Amino acid sequence: MIFDPKAPQERPFNDASSARKLYWIGSAIILSLALAYLGWVFYSRWQTDRAIEERLANHEREQAKQAYEGMGGSKFQILAFYASPTAVHRGEEATLCYGVSNAKSVKLDPPVDAVWPSEERCVNVTPSKTMTYTLTATDAAGHTTSATAVVEVR
Repeated sequence: MIFDPKAPQERPFNDASSARKLYWIGSAIILSLALAYLGWVFYSRWQTDRAIEERLANHEREQAKQAYEGMGGSKFQILAFYASPTAVHRGEEATLCYGVSNAKSVKLDPPVDAVWPSEERCVNVTPSKTMTYTLTATDAAGHTTSATAVVEVR
């Protein structure tokens, strides 16, 4: 075989198009690996966030359940009824506070304006003598329950 410098030479792995092909294949592999890594990072963070949100939702449900039970739940009852202060001088005000759960109506005796079923409500009174106040609550079925509070007048 005679070497002819003008004749085309076969260079299967040395021409520019082969180098470009290898460059693009390598770049595609690196890009695919980078995208797979990013996908894994985002997915794992999404899973972590989802677990945190689920724990928070469970905690909030538990707090709501405790608050519901603390306010009487589904029971009909007087949660609280008290006077503050329990002793006043003639002409001074005292505050009667009450809380009921699942009541349809409430009544104070002796009558005081503006009473209604509430989980927490206070009304002001100005007794002229020592008074015993009675709170009576009634539920939708007609059951009643009562509690008393005394305000002493000096």
